[in-house]
Amino acid sequence: MSEARKPVVAIAGATGFVGQALRCALVEDHEVIGLTRSPTRASMKDDDGVVWRHCDLFSMSNTARALKDVDIAIYLVHSMMPSARLDQASFMDLDLLLADNFARAAEQQGVKQIVYLGGIHPKDDKLSRHLESRLEVERTLAARSCPVTALRAGLVVGPGGSSMSMMVKLVARLPFMILPKWTRQRSAPIAIQDVVRAVRYCVGREDTFGESFEIGGPDVITYQQMMERTAKVLNKAIRMVPVPFFSVALSRRWVSLITGASDALVGPLIESLEHSMIPEDNRLQRWLLEDATSFDQALSSSVDERGRVLPNPRQTIRSSDQNKLIEMKTVRSVQRMPRPVDKDARWVAAEYMRWLPRFVWPILAVRVSERGVIGFWLRFIPLCLLELTHAPDRSEDDRQLFRITGGFLANTKSPIPGRFEFREVLNRKAIIAAIHDFKPRLPWYVYNFSQAVAHLIVMRGFGRHLGRVRPNQEVAQLSEKAS
Repeated sequence: MSEARKPVVAIAGATGFVGQALRCALVEDHEVIGLTRSPTRASMKDDDGVVWRHCDLFSMSNTARALKDVDIAIYLVHSMMPSARLDQASFMDLDLLLADNFARAAEQQGVKQIVYLGGIHPKDDKLSRHLESRLEVERTLAARSCPVTALRAGLVVGPGGSSMSMMVKLVARLPFMILPKWTRQRSAPIAIQDVVRAVRYCVGREDTFGESFEIGGPDVITYQQMMERTAKVLNKAIRMVPVPFFSVALSRRWVSLITGASDALVGPLIESLEHSMIPEDNRLQRWLLEDATSFDQALSSSVDERGRVLPNPRQTIRSSDQNKLIEMKTVRSVQRMPRPVDKDARWVAAEYMRWLPRFVWPILAVRVSERGVIGFWLRFIPLCLLELTHAPDRSEDDRQLFRITGGFLANTKSPIPGRFEFREVLNRKAIIAAIHDFKPRLPWYVYNFSQAVAHLIVMRGFGRHLGRVRPNQEVAQLSEKAS
């Protein structure tokens, strides 16, 4: 990087809890670009020196434009909140797709480093969905040519943190607490300022490229001890009764009920608490511990003088964004499928067009024009339900993109065109099938109980079909030798 200018750092997730702290810390020595999907945030003016770029990470071309002239990209994205009025997807598949887009865009723009903040990787045989997703994202970001530095943390403590906020609200609102088995698991909660220190240490340092570092605070304590210390900070007497069961389903419901946090946010976090979250020894962790902030200090900075949780910095714009999502009436649907051993995304897309008429026979027919326009027609009525146009300029062998350009079921007057794609992910082990920014023509509630349901049935059927496709014998033998 040239010494004549400050390094340009883009932060994906800049409006969040960690993102806000990072952008304030980096702005003095770097040109900081905040990437945000929020139209509300992108339109706001600041005096903090940050340049904001509106960026829909679900769009690879949009992400590539947002990363133009960027030296270092910091990735803090976790898709716990809705991205459309209707999301037909698990958070794991959404996170996988977002990371793949980001890695491809960073490679395209020649970004010199990606710094990623994920979760500690316990050495258990089976990880929770939340931690497995964090590891998938790390591997996906590292699958392209841009070098990745991965930081893995457990509970991050600071003003506005969602996990800390839930804990404070539980202790503040309950006269007594039943403590499931997960509250005896040990963790090394880390203060937000130490996470910032760790990121600053890694930004631009070539000796961290391709490395992963588990980081934590100086206190190794159980979640029960965290809640006891929280009660002390809040000056509240609370009776705690340990019980011998784990019960994820019960825990997520009462945590969601008491704290007001969404089940989509609470569920994956509670599942992760069955693991011990203590970082392994490494050079970055040793450096952090020399001047680390204690849990009690970090906790005290997370509440005001009355013991009330300090708000998440994103909360002021979240309600506005959610209202805009409802008004836009768009759909996102993402499904993960097995990839046949010797088949690429180009083959999968062609196979879908061959398979679909057989699956829905005698209702539907597929017609392909000389211009590559694919129409899905009712067999006995001259009515085109949906029209897809292949986008060769945005497609490769491992990714095939189609624009939704017409048909009775699609509203194509939206300023953001709907898209349908197949792509290879996870080192070609899986296929993602996704619809983005689709705007249905049917009335919303009619769509929800008809076309939306039909689409899921079709995608699950196609996934089962791909799972039954047998590879060519010669390719299968080569794959076995390679593995």
